[in-house]
Amino acid sequence: MISSLWGQNAEDQPHLEKSRPEIRRHERGIQHQSTFRGRFRHFLDVIDPRTLFVTESHLKAAVQLLEDYKHGASPSGVSDQQLWEAQKIRQAVLHPDTNEKMLMPFRMSGYIPFGTPIVIGLLLPQQTLATTVFWQWLNQSHNACVNYANRNATKPTPASKFILGYIGAVASAVSIAVGLNVFIKKADRFNPATRSLIQRFVPFPAVATANVCNVVLMRHSELEEGISVLDVDGNVIGSSRVAAQHALMETAITRIVLPVPILVLPPVIMSLLEKTWMLKAHPRLALPVHSLVCLAAFGFALPVAISLFPQISEIETSKLEPEIKIATSDKCVFYNKGL
Repeated sequence: MISSLWGQNAEDQPHLEKSRPEIRRHERGIQHQSTFRGRFRHFLDVIDPRTLFVTESHLKAAVQLLEDYKHGASPSGVSDQQLWEAQKIRQAVLHPDTNEKMLMPFRMSGYIPFGTPIVIGLLLPQQTLATTVFWQWLNQSHNACVNYANRNATKPTPASKFILGYIGAVASAVSIAVGLNVFIKKADRFNPATRSLIQRFVPFPAVATANVCNVVLMRHSELEEGISVLDVDGNVIGSSRVAAQHALMETAITRIVLPVPILVLPPVIMSLLEKTWMLKAHPRLALPVHSLVCLAAFGFALPVAISLFPQISEIETSKLEPEIKIATSDKCVFYNKGL
């Protein structure tokens, strides 16, 4: 299972014709994902929107190629590049724990294409109470589904907990956004221009706070039941609540960092561009320009945020529960953080 999670870029790796132990280590990318640069290059593959168009037959061929390679039965003439491309397809389309195909809008490769229209809506100027509620609801609904689809799935999650998490995330986002909007509108010391500018930044604290709530509430069962920890060969050693705490904390941090460029940079850039001759003379260009700015910010922010931590994280066995320490002599074990 671990070999399907730790991916690498072909140009960064030694040739695959190695001894089996070396192949396993490089295949899992333990060294590769120990650096931010390595993780960044890896996650550029994971979020590549071109993988959304992979056909079912292409996916099956990629999975079969990797299985043949794993068992030393690769067809003759298969190149390293073909193997890494197959790895890229599998990790972008299939969930690493269940090996089930994830729905297109909720894959990491679909986060930018399906999420950018929502970001544009969140940052539209002159929001009314109704539009604020609508866009915050839509954003957290999409985030909830993305968090659920990319969770650690080594343990089943009851539908009731998914629903409760979803309600909590949406409620927190909407209440914060609406509260800030009401406060700003009642702040008499701001002139209309300043008030309009500040309102553009309202989505950030609402979304950042709600994102953390979303992760914790959607994946709360992991804290109660623990998540599987594995040795370097992918064998399950046991279930750890400590590892689950680390997984959720790391994921929550990425969800705080993610909206910073997305929701802070576009308002700053647009406030400057709106003063230029082009947008003053052609106000109809404001929305297309705004959309491009949001797309660029999202495309930059996502790989940076999810590269802060490896998807497969390493933790010292001494920090885990006594039953885990007894079950293995390894100094470190691994767990799927989720995305």
